[in-house]
Amino acid sequence: MDIGVISVRYARALLKGSTDAKIEDSVYKDMQILAKSYIDVPELRFTIDNPMLSKDSKENLLVTAAGSNVCELTKTFISLVLKEGREGIMQFMANSYITLYRKQKNVIRGKLITAAAVSDNTELKMRQMVESNTNGTVEFETEVEPDIIGGFILEYDTYRMDASVKSKLNGILTQLKK
Repeated sequence: MDIGVISVRYARALLKGSTDAKIEDSVYKDMQILAKSYIDVPELRFTIDNPMLSKDSKENLLVTAAGSNVCELTKTFISLVLKEGREGIMQFMANSYITLYRKQKNVIRGKLITAAAVSDNTELKMRQMVESNTNGTVEFETEVEPDIIGGFILEYDTYRMDASVKSKLNGILTQLKK
């Protein structure tokens, strides 16, 4: 069977269980932390895939990787995944849960890139603008990239608005070369 199909099935079951228990937000946070742990600590994947490591050790490791206040449903889910021998695709399950949760809750990821740090007020205004355009909740991330010189780049869903000085200068340069 396909890894993607399996991970989505497990993620759907977890989302249904967490929604029924009204703790889907807590499980969402756990899965975000777990997915980030896989990215931040590449050794985690190799350690979990190690057949010499006991199931109890793997369970403790995965619970720890899911954060400090892991809810009981997440712990039970991790235990089930290990019991079924599917720990090798736990990262895919976490990412699948995140995707399904965002779709169910209409959560859009947005990103604002600026040359210098922006005030909380400016970030709030940009978030509100995106939320009004998408009729959803926005998880907003800001990033400082001095390379863009000035202005901003706003990305959400499949939309990208590049109002940076760098892109304007590159546009002018392209026009001059013609």
